[in-house]
Amino acid sequence: MSGHLALAVSTVLYGLGIVAQTVAARRAEERPGTGVGLLARLAADRLYLLGFTGQVGGFLFAFLAREDLPLYLVQAGSSCAVGLATVIGVLLLGWRIRRVEIAVLVVMACGLLLLTGAAAPSTARELPLVPALVVLGLLTLAVLPLARVFKAATPVLAGIAFAVVAVAARNVAGKPVLDLLLHPLTWVMVIAAFVGQACLATALQRGSATSAVASMDATTVVIGSAAGLAVMGDQIAAGREWWVVLGVLLVVSGVLVLGSVAKPARELVATRGER
Repeated sequence: MSGHLALAVSTVLYGLGIVAQTVAARRAEERPGTGVGLLARLAADRLYLLGFTGQVGGFLFAFLAREDLPLYLVQAGSSCAVGLATVIGVLLLGWRIRRVEIAVLVVMACGLLLLTGAAAPSTARELPLVPALVVLGLLTLAVLPLARVFKAATPVLAGIAFAVVAVAARNVAGKPVLDLLLHPLTWVMVIAAFVGQACLATALQRGSATSAVASMDATTVVIGSAAGLAVMGDQIAAGREWWVVLGVLLVVSGVLVLGSVAKPARELVATRGER
């Protein structure tokens, strides 16, 4: 399977997973505690598990895509899942979305398209093992304590955790199965994915799904793109460096606007009779 096809399949699975997880998280009883406690309650919900399966499938296909494609292309493609999830929610589940949110999503999509157009296929430069373990491990361990203190920042913290997943995955993608299983960064990647899921579950329950997932994805795109370009040898197509700068600016601006206009989840979900 080509990297581009794997990325397309990944985006579809991520979108379906977002919708299923959002519905399950919003109907869960809200109790005090961390995202880990919420995940434990959701583990018995079949709809959430179906969404989680979609997320796992999306991750696996994105993992395949990272072997040949630079991080900023893979992360930009995966981030399009929020748009697909929004369309599914509006058309099939009666989600409400305001005009300002649609406009911001269009702006963010333009930014992600610019990042996609600037991509040049490249092989990752393997990171030094010990420094990579220290930096990525500390980032992962810091996310959940910070999420307990800064509850409003859980989407961004989920994005940081998934950025760790992206960097670790780009480093080990393409290795033989045995080497992959024995590589320490593989297990950092698994732990970071669990931490990211915990933060995402909390964010989906407390606020707008569109805002939460867009903030998470934009954070992952920015951090993953910077890491790929700075230390992993990802390339930009000749003459398109400004595409990357403008694309990042559009994505970050969209996140700030979405964060300022987002409504609580209970106000965004309309019943069939209200529409």
